[in-house]
Amino acid sequence: MSARTALVTGASRGIGKACAIALAGAGHRVVLAARDMGKLEEAAAAIRAQGGEAHTVALDLSAPDSIPASFAEAASKAGPIHILVNNAAITKDTLALRMKRADFEIVLAVNLTGAFLCIQQVLGSMMKERWGRIVNISSVVAQAGNPGQSNYVSSKAGLIGLTKAIAREMASRNITVNAVAPGFIDTEMTQALSAEMKERILGSIPLKRMGASEDVAAAVRFLVSDEAGYITGHVLNVNGGMLMD
Repeated sequence: MSARTALVTGASRGIGKACAIALAGAGHRVVLAARDMGKLEEAAAAIRAQGGEAHTVALDLSAPDSIPASFAEAASKAGPIHILVNNAAITKDTLALRMKRADFEIVLAVNLTGAFLCIQQVLGSMMKERWGRIVNISSVVAQAGNPGQSNYVSSKAGLIGLTKAIAREMASRNITVNAVAPGFIDTEMTQALSAEMKERILGSIPLKRMGASEDVAAAVRFLVSDEAGYITGHVLNVNGGMLMD
């Protein structure tokens, strides 16, 4: 497989960073995109130290008008985008009764609308190449629900619907679109949970451990490979058995 260009959103830390490292390890040129340029450069330097090719671009999904310029910069640095990993997301958790409309709307705007706008930026070049891979990072809560996260759950469930719609639209152009739904992964977001909450979560996971960012990255690496060319519109659960369907 020849080297291709992959862009990962939210690549400055956690799952996004692990995805960028995994894709670079598979031989792809990688563009790391997020708001924190300092952390992006650190991640890119780690990839370059291993002999990979890595570029960085500032990307703020809460500012939709800026997204085309970010993708244009990415293409100017690394060439047309063949692989897109929509990982960037935010949370603003509270019970629905107390949730402000603005907090509901901004989470959907970043996590769902932002992913859609990123997809729009790459479809043209993918259609021209007649090859493309799009992976949207959803969540186990999109399928199981979670109290206090009506905005986040809605956005991640929406990503699954978006995945299936674009998969049907693009299949004839040899562009696959899939989702990965992580369970509870050991990241900065989950490290903030109380010990009691972590214990309760672990009790619901048959494998009795939280996942690592690298577990999710391995699933992404597979879905963008040539070996996964006959898989599209699929949701790959990476949750230690927490949810089985």
